[in-house]
Amino acid sequence: MKRLHRKDLYAWSVFTERLDIDFNAFAWIREAGNVIVDPLPLTPHDREHLQKLGGAAWIVITNSDHVRAAKEMKEAFGAKIAGPAAERETMALACDRYLSDNDEIVPGLTAIELHGSKTPGELALVLEETTLICGDLVRAHRADSLMLLSKEVQKNPEKVAASVRRLAAMDRIEAVLVGDGFCAYRDGHAMLAELATH
Repeated sequence: MKRLHRKDLYAWSVFTERLDIDFNAFAWIREAGNVIVDPLPLTPHDREHLQKLGGAAWIVITNSDHVRAAKEMKEAFGAKIAGPAAERETMALACDRYLSDNDEIVPGLTAIELHGSKTPGELALVLEETTLICGDLVRAHRADSLMLLSKEVQKNPEKVAASVRRLAAMDRIEAVLVGDGFCAYRDGHAMLAELATH
């Protein structure tokens, strides 16, 4: 796994040829139990690394299209799974907890509901007010430039715009970690503000 902008954050990725970008999964390493977001399959190296870092206590799935390797990781580490409350009926995997807007998953990690995306209850996660973790709606197909899921796939562009304005109003965001594409480790608030004007 790759260490990110904070010593307690890691990521691992799988390249997708269809889009020419990486799909990303994230691990927040914490004494009270590690939190994994949108887990991808682990290579033997990454599995061993994660095991040395304490395994996984929680797996958070940001939307029903990001179940990915959650079942395998739950079985490997005995983790509990949390997912969007609004997608309870469409999740391919039962969750131990269903998250709604402003729910605190563990201390320091809060769920934000995004509306109008391709699934009805997609979540973004805010880590200690300074790092935003996104699933599908906010992405980056080139470095240093956030973008949105294409309008052809969005269910309601007006609700999407309102959700992005809400994210842009979080003026302490420094980093934006995306499930699809290039993560941004600086100037996150400015990049979100720019995205909100499109």
